[in-house]
Amino acid sequence: MSGIVKLFHNPNCSKSRATLHLLEEHDIKPQIIEYLIMPLDKSIIENILEKLGKEPRDIMRKNELVYATNKLKNENLSRSQLIEAIIQNPILMERPIVLANNKAAIGRPPESVLKII
Repeated sequence: MSGIVKLFHNPNCSKSRATLHLLEEHDIKPQIIEYLIMPLDKSIIENILEKLGKEPRDIMRKNELVYATNKLKNENLSRSQLIEAIIQNPILMERPIVLANNKAAIGRPPESVLKII
């Protein structure tokens, strides 16, 4: 494994904590980005989406109240509008997400991140 490993982390999330623990068990000390405290900008979200090969709605937590409140299920919303919704409401973003070796993985289950390190 080469380079920096980044973990988009929510310490209140059991999957996020388990992913961090799994990385540490493999002697990886990731750069931890607590995205609920330090919100992400458009370029970071675009980078994550590109590396995952997904669209914004694919990384949204659809069970979050803010998803329904903001009517984000609306198929007429543009990609930019969905990204802006994640920026304004970072709780919407699926977690954890790990970036390593110019790839990305969502840690659900946590072991899924091992394929990119």
